[in-house]
Amino acid sequence: MYSPPFSEITAVTVRRLAWAMGSNMGKAAEVMARALPGFINPEKVCPSCKDKKCHACAFHNSGEMPQKAIALLYN
Repeated sequence: MYSPPFSEITAVTVRRLAWAMGSNMGKAAEVMARALPGFINPEKVCPSCKDKKCHACAFHNSGEMPQKAIALLYN
């Protein structure tokens, strides 16, 4: 799996989301990734896909965000 280094703003933001969730940064990053289809139209992203791993993509599976993540993101 490819893991790019986070910029300072991304690391700080993910860390704070993790603290708010009472979880770790990996889970917080997952919440952010699952939330993206709510802000970015999958129809704009999917045509640019290069690996076609739709089964593992939040844009393809946008209805599967955990309830705790929804509560944290919208309250």
